[in-house]
Amino acid sequence: MTGRRLTFFAAAMLAGFFANPASAYTVYVSNEKDNTVSVIDSNSMEVVGTIDVGQRPRGITISHDGKMIYVCVSDDDIIEIIDTATHKIIGSLPSGPDPELFVLSPDGKRLYVANEDDNMVTVIELASKKVLAEIPVGVEPEGMGISPDGTVVVSTSETTNMAHFIDTSSNRITDNVLVDSRPRFVEFKPDGSEVWVSAEIGGTVSVIDIASREVKQKINFELPGMSAESIQPVGVRITADGKKAYVALGPANHVAVVNTETYEVEKYVLVGQRVWQLAFTPDQKTIISTNGASNDVTFIDVTTDEPIQSITVGALPWAVVVAPN
Repeated sequence: MTGRRLTFFAAAMLAGFFANPASAYTVYVSNEKDNTVSVIDSNSMEVVGTIDVGQRPRGITISHDGKMIYVCVSDDDIIEIIDTATHKIIGSLPSGPDPELFVLSPDGKRLYVANEDDNMVTVIELASKKVLAEIPVGVEPEGMGISPDGTVVVSTSETTNMAHFIDTSSNRITDNVLVDSRPRFVEFKPDGSEVWVSAEIGGTVSVIDIASREVKQKINFELPGMSAESIQPVGVRITADGKKAYVALGPANHVAVVNTETYEVEKYVLVGQRVWQLAFTPDQKTIISTNGASNDVTFIDVTTDEPIQSITVGALPWAVVVAPN
């Protein structure tokens, strides 16, 4: 079992999992410290390749047709483009200084990029590889989310502690919503009715009503024997049916499973150390966490909310995206 590490799962459950495997997918993980992207086959649960990229790769996403991977190469101030067929870098995009996270528009034509160093959101047209707009936001922008209809982008500013609502037709801010300290991630509910914003230092997730642009609920987290300071929400993902949310809790080493109707935490799933970001497989049967301090990723069964397996990747895995084979 070279290159993989089983950390959870009873033998009987493991046998059942491989007897009825889900569809095979290719998983891409950005490794911030060693400047690589790890490539994992979800069927074999093996790292099958490593792609050398620029300095300090963080945010990562994939084109809607699955042909290209985009990686925020933060210390090189660009976004690199990787061909998924060859796993070669085929170009780059002008991102602005220190790109950290970004979001792809629903029509696949634009990237909205958080540039942490100059307090801007950069809008990039993918066909021309040109910057269409630079939108001033708060101090240290990071989290980026876009509404399902593509009309609203939300950017969070870590130091200003705000979620900035941007109209995509005008590229102007229409609303600013105060959230808790150091907001890190944005996730829209699939029906577009809510946007969830994690606050790393505040230790909460703010649920913002889209119609009123007001915080309608704050979700708190508690783990037995864990100090409040150790519970630091970062990545958030919501299932396609809108019923469950998964929240990565940083150095608390758990992923929280939240009922999106009651806003109650239903379960805490133990994963690796310093869990940071999350991604679903396209069939929504599995969600994958990046665990920076333990240099691995954990596959979690969405039906049972039990960890399946952890796999060692590169140094300081930061973000993850999944493409169909």
